[in-house]
Amino acid sequence: MSLAIYMDVHVPAGVSQGLRRKQIDVRTAQEDSAGRMADDELLMRATAIGRVLLTQDADFFEIAAQWQRQGIAFGGILFAPQGTPIGRLIDDVELCLAGMTANEFANRLVHLPLR
Repeated sequence: MSLAIYMDVHVPAGVSQGLRRKQIDVRTAQEDSAGRMADDELLMRATAIGRVLLTQDADFFEIAAQWQRQGIAFGGILFAPQGTPIGRLIDDVELCLAGMTANEFANRLVHLPLR
């Protein structure tokens, strides 16, 4: 069973829909009533419910680096820049979730696209 995703508000809805079609467990920040949370709170929420955060918000680079320096644990971040084609993003997220464990994601920011 692959890991679950927590979708930041910056990611197009088409990505959530495509991941769900591939039987990936997706929860969006909007569905979780967290659409207006600050970025650090959003990462805390994703971690608390055992999900990897998928975002296109570059602010998470600094948050991840700061938390790593301070030893604050988080469940992992998948980052893709704005403009990444939706199909490619869906495929890369699926590959990461199938190929990595929760321990491998822990406290890491993984850059997408993979190729």
